This record gives sequence, structure tokens and C-alpha cells, in this order.
Amino acid sequence: MTPPTHDSRPPYQQAADALRAEIKAGKIRPGEQLPSHRELQERFGVANMTARSALRVLRDEGLIYTVQGRGSYVADVIGPNGENYEAKTYRRPQQPTPTEAGAEPDDAPAAGSLTEVLQAIRDQLRTLNADVQALKQEVAELKSHQGPGAAAH
Repeated sequence: MTPPTHDSRPPYQQAADALRAEIKAGKIRPGEQLPSHRELQERFGVANMTARSALRVLRDEGLIYTVQGRGSYVADVIGPNGENYEAKTYRRPQQPTPTEAGAEPDDAPAAGSLTEVLQAIRDQLRTLNADVQALKQEVAELKSHQGPGAAAH
């Protein structure tokens, strides 16, 4: 049994808050990979599902995105003056239903398919960003193994 702490919030929220603070402070920058589930488990002393829940909170806020089999990365959400938006700004606004918006029901499929296309494009861009980050890391590792005496061709 864990000793009681002064923070009564669930552990996943505490972990999400700590990671959010690091992202906002620039300790983990846009495009950078977050620690793995196992690393988060060890760092925060929580179960695997708790670590996953913390990442889900950040993903729902739009602060991070996850690439299947690769990990979670900080989202590239930058404001017009180069600053990071607050987490509440990342949230996708709730779209009114076609009848609330005054649209005819026949307009709904076109709006839904456009949204789906945009979401698919966003997901592809995120996957490509993750690939670019992985390639940058590989290049840096290759350069470090090459050493200063290697001839450049």
C-alpha cells in the first residue's frame, strides 16, 4: 500500500500534469519523443495502464500524438508569434450538428468526409514527422560513429 500524499488527484493526472509542465517549459520540444511507458512507470512509480492514461490525457488535449509501434511525440502546435498555445487552445472545437448549424441533412456526409480527410492528413503528417525525427537520430548516431578522422565523400 502506498503512503498517502498531499496530492489527492489520481496518479495519472499527476503524471500528465508533470509531463504537460515539461512540454510547456520547453524541456520536451515539439517533435521530440516522450519517454516510453516503461520509463514513465519507473519515473512516477505507477502501473503501465496509469502511464498510458496520463499519455491519453495529453493526447486528448492535442499536446502529443502517438505513432503505433514508435511512441508518443510532442505535437507541433505553435502560435502566430512562435509561442506554444495553451493546452485548452489545442482542443478541437465541438462542431455543431448539421441541423444546429442550419444545414440541410443532405450536407452532413460532405462535411463528415472532409473532416475525415483532414484528420487522415494530420495523422499522416504526424507519422512523417516521427519518421523524420527517427532519421535525424540515425544520422546523428552514424556521424558520431564515423569519428573526426573519417574522410567525407
